[in-house]
Amino acid sequence: MQTEIIKEWIEKAEEDFGFASTSIEHTDYFAQICFHFQQAAEKYLKAFIIANELEFRPIHNLLELLEICREKESEISEIEEDCRYLNPFYIDTRYPVHWPTHYDKETAIKARDSVKEIRKWIRDFLEF
Repeated sequence: MQTEIIKEWIEKAEEDFGFASTSIEHTDYFAQICFHFQQAAEKYLKAFIIANELEFRPIHNLLELLEICREKESEISEIEEDCRYLNPFYIDTRYPVHWPTHYDKETAIKARDSVKEIRKWIRDFLEF
């Protein structure tokens, strides 16, 4: 049963990653693309948490999720900078904020690259 749940989280992460990756070339809504990349990263981390029977909490902060993951594997710190880059996209892209934001194609491509690192690390560790 747990393997099936992990698979579902990975599949949902892949959907966000795939949608955002293919959309970069066909839209000017880069904030929304970045949101989907943040969501993909979040779901990969949650798959790791479930797979390792760590504390699952309904949070969206990638750095908090990463901290939970560290309880199992300290080397996951290798993807901390990628999580740090993606983390603001959950709030900034969805709500009016009163601080400067700028979303362009370059930002979206960097977000994609960050998710690629997280995706590879998690999938390799979980052997997915």
